[in-house]
Amino acid sequence: MKKIVAINASPRTAWNTSALVRAATKGAEENGAEVVVFDLYKLEKFTGCISCFGCKLPANLGKCVCRDGLAPVLDAIREADGLIMGSPNYLGDITAGLRSLYERLVFQSLTYKKEPRSYNEHKIPILFIMTSNASEEYYPKIGYDKMLNNYAGTLGTFVGPVKTMISGDTLQVNDYSIYDWTMFNAEAKKARHDSIFEGEKQKAFTLGAQMVTDPWME
Repeated sequence: MKKIVAINASPRTAWNTSALVRAATKGAEENGAEVVVFDLYKLEKFTGCISCFGCKLPANLGKCVCRDGLAPVLDAIREADGLIMGSPNYLGDITAGLRSLYERLVFQSLTYKKEPRSYNEHKIPILFIMTSNASEEYYPKIGYDKMLNNYAGTLGTFVGPVKTMISGDTLQVNDYSIYDWTMFNAEAKKARHDSIFEGEKQKAFTLGAQMVTDPWME
């Protein structure tokens, strides 16, 4: 049985990002995978890489030695056959929680040698889901596409090949009337969500299923 790790890197556990991560999870589970889901913002306290270089010592090559709230996540990914990660777009980037995981996940495998470049010999497919208030069509105009490509490139080198799914122009809150957000058409946001989001969940479900039945490995 394949093991899949799924990460919801949103502080909200019942909104867009979490819903898509869990849809992908369902797709993997319904095709025979064993899935463990982590809500990053519910974990015990954790940090990004603390530059201790413990993962470069002979006894721990390629393994982060910092035993905080991210330790069980990193341990699970090390044994996994696939990784699903979802993050909302915060100020043109991933959330701080996912950035911490990204630092720890990648840096542990970096050798600082010309060859090999990575200690990780167990590459796994990654589904990277990003939700955002911005529409997907704006990503090339404001540089979000380059940001995602940079993450995909680094993850591809040290963890495994990445498929990216963007869900843009998302509904941020149920009741826009309590905020003075004059740049949004609340009715249009709600109508779009009601007509589009179930299809987005189905897309995530299909990608989660594909991770098990036909994983994208280079």
